[in-house]
Amino acid sequence: QVRLVESGGGSVQAGGSLRLSCAASGYIYNCMGWFRQAPGKASEAVAAGDSAGGNIYYADSVKGRFTIARDNAKNTLYLQMNTLKPEDTAMYYCVASWGKCGDYWYSGGRYDYWGQGTQVTVSS
Repeated sequence: QVRLVESGGGSVQAGGSLRLSCAASGYIYNCMGWFRQAPGKASEAVAAGDSAGGNIYYADSVKGRFTIARDNAKNTLYLQMNTLKPEDTAMYYCVASWGKCGDYWYSGGRYDYWGQGTQVTVSS
């Protein structure tokens, strides 16, 4: 059974940092990443990366502040979030795909599995 379990969310003040983790069960997916959704807004791709040191992608809104990383030995995906802003407040979801991320990494429909999400709240 496929499972993606996120952890690490919480409440921080603007300028602070958080690290999200996503533990994947059983399989090494070619592409794993993070989406987020704020109340009343559409989901937004945040970052994604291929396994084995392949391509990494970031949304413009998080470039230079967020870093995605994978530990294939632990089958775990991370998102280090620095210099957090109130507009980063959202539910963050881990996603996984059997295929490589590719040019359409930002499209939610290309991912086969989604986690349950972890809440990130940034106060000003």
